[in-house]
Amino acid sequence: MEARDSTRRRRTPTAVLGAFALSLSVLTWAPQATAAPDDADLAGLSEAQLSSQEQPAAGIPGVDEIRNSRNVKHLANLPKPAPFTASSTWSDLAFQNGYAFDGNYDGFVIYDVRNPHKPSIVSTVLCPGSQNDISVKDNLLFLSTDSSRSDNSCSSTPLPATNKDAWEGIKVFDISDKKNPKYVAAVETKCGSHTHTLVPDKKGKDVYLYISSYGPNATFPDCQPPHDLISIVKVPLKNPAAASLLSEPVLFPDGGNPGRDGTIEDGYVRATSGCHDITVYPSKDLAAGACMGDGVLWDISDREHLREISRVQDNVNFAFWHSATFNNAGTKVVFTDELGGGSAATCNEKIGPLRGADGIYDITGRGDGRKLEFRSYYKISRTQADTENCVAHNGSLIPVQGRDIMVQAWYQGGISIWDFTDSSNPKEIGWFERGPLPNGAGGGSWSAYYYNGYIFSSDMAKGFDVLDIRDPRTATAKFVRVGELNVQTQGAYRDLFPR
Repeated sequence: MEARDSTRRRRTPTAVLGAFALSLSVLTWAPQATAAPDDADLAGLSEAQLSSQEQPAAGIPGVDEIRNSRNVKHLANLPKPAPFTASSTWSDLAFQNGYAFDGNYDGFVIYDVRNPHKPSIVSTVLCPGSQNDISVKDNLLFLSTDSSRSDNSCSSTPLPATNKDAWEGIKVFDISDKKNPKYVAAVETKCGSHTHTLVPDKKGKDVYLYISSYGPNATFPDCQPPHDLISIVKVPLKNPAAASLLSEPVLFPDGGNPGRDGTIEDGYVRATSGCHDITVYPSKDLAAGACMGDGVLWDISDREHLREISRVQDNVNFAFWHSATFNNAGTKVVFTDELGGGSAATCNEKIGPLRGADGIYDITGRGDGRKLEFRSYYKISRTQADTENCVAHNGSLIPVQGRDIMVQAWYQGGISIWDFTDSSNPKEIGWFERGPLPNGAGGGSWSAYYYNGYIFSSDMAKGFDVLDIRDPRTATAKFVRVGELNVQTQGAYRDLFPR
């Protein structure tokens, strides 16, 4: 989501399963049923029947009314706990050993999800600084601050970005005791840290954080245009207090996409001035950048020096390149367009099916000759109310043998599970949504990720949700077990069964 800071701008049992979420996490297999006991009624249904919408009433659902496809079950919801208030906006998620770490604009919450039917709160940390994008590695947790603060502490207060003394950047916590996380270090970065991507080094001694930020202004002392760069922070795993800014590589020496003015209705393109989000696939030495007006594929074999392989623009239907997801084979990238910055109603008839959508790109060729080639768009088909903010947002792969399936958040458009195995013909196979919020308020699912057999959602307004996808097409994914999952740090999983 674009920052809302008022001062400026705006994630088998063949031998071993490999590492699905890089860290690199080791996947383990444990016998378990691939369907819940009450799924017998689904077993004989066709794909068309399973994918069809449940329609308890015609038209748009009522306020807060839950609807879902018949293969998706809502298991649990935990509302926002104290010390957070109703105005605290829930944001991104990370996972580790049966725990979920949920960022919000005022701090983060650690949930115990070892029993997904009954998740519980382990601890809460009050540390304001939107949007608190989050990742974890071993005993460390990283938190992004993308709003101007009086200092780098958790008791800081807001300051205008025009104030030279204002602070923004990345914070580091020790989570070895999940009931009592401890603040360890902080590193200031230009234009703050809207999002960050955890990148393990090749020796297991350090991690790099690729810091994405944007929205420069000549009146901001620490965020000057053109800002065609990212910040790279290096964190020694055995001495995280020594975390430091390593470099600020310029990724768009040509300035990137110059953009185009316009409205949500008639179309606009955000000029490139940094990146919104980067997803890395370390085992393949690849990164995909969603950089406002540009989609980029980089070689990251040298973690400290990104090298561009291919760059694309879509000045017809894409307004704001927001995030990226590789398929498991590393042969496709799904880019999202956050038309309207996450606060607008773009899932309506006025906007249509091609904008505020996903763009599916195949990676063709080899080596330095690889290219991103557009194949199709994907957007949810359920029309949302004009008060509901809805647009493509954060999602993850579901580790299914031989198919490319992902789950994805669409703010108040809910959660969509969709198959892009055929890049030119993506199709939805399941969904969940709530009706509009009271009084036309904004909210909805910020991130929806698949972890160890279940879907976990961070809902901006409603808090923490757990869903179960009960479908033969995704059943094998329930065998996959992951230690750590940082969705923007992708790993590979192998087929569950020998061919």
